[in-house]
Amino acid sequence: MSEGQKTAVIFGLANKRSIAWAIAQKLNESGWRLAITYQNERLEQEAKDLITDLPGADGFMCDLTSDAEIAKLFEQLKERYGVLDGLVHSVAFAPAEELKGEFVNTTREGFRIAHDVSVYSLIAVARAAAPLMTNGGGIVTMTYYGAEKVVPKYNVMGVAKAALEATVRYLANDLGPKGIRVNAISAGPIKTLAARGISQLGEMLKSHAERAPLKRNVDPAEVGGTAAFLLSPAGSGITGETLYVDCGYNIMGF
Repeated sequence: MSEGQKTAVIFGLANKRSIAWAIAQKLNESGWRLAITYQNERLEQEAKDLITDLPGADGFMCDLTSDAEIAKLFEQLKERYGVLDGLVHSVAFAPAEELKGEFVNTTREGFRIAHDVSVYSLIAVARAAAPLMTNGGGIVTMTYYGAEKVVPKYNVMGVAKAALEATVRYLANDLGPKGIRVNAISAGPIKTLAARGISQLGEMLKSHAERAPLKRNVDPAEVGGTAAFLLSPAGSGITGETLYVDCGYNIMGF
């Protein structure tokens, strides 16, 4: 490890279209050493093929719905790296049927799963990472405008993202005294594996490009660049915030 090189762990790599991958590439360009996790054996090969493209990056399997797997991962990270400087949480899931009908028909189990995977997982990894962030550090998660305005068919994910944004603020307050900053990036719609579950994604992308001041959709690399900024010394005064990287869509009233 070169003098002064920083280490980050990234959660949520599924394939080359993942926002987690765009962030990993930007952090790699900025000289970070990366631990990149994937959820299970089904995603392992594709993840490993990508990870080999990043010099010095290592892959780890971790299902964030398992406290035992989280504990095991952070033991491995402690042994391997000693200190962590950054954490990227790019993880969200709701059962596909919850993203089709009306929000009023959200099931109890669908609500539980969406909040467990998309929100509680951030609390769990932040708690596990904090003891390794002995020099302070940064945590970044991914949210979406559906947290604060109704996006048809986004349903329970919108409610989970609202909970995620509140979680960012509460974690920022708890971890601030340790020099750990916690922020969210609210990205415009992007064709990721997770987004394919949203039944009106094509319409969302078209509407977004028409209404956003920049008259286009956001590029994943722009989200990656913002995450790299937030984790860098340039972002050292920012915590508890939701930063919009959506070509300006959120500022428009009509």
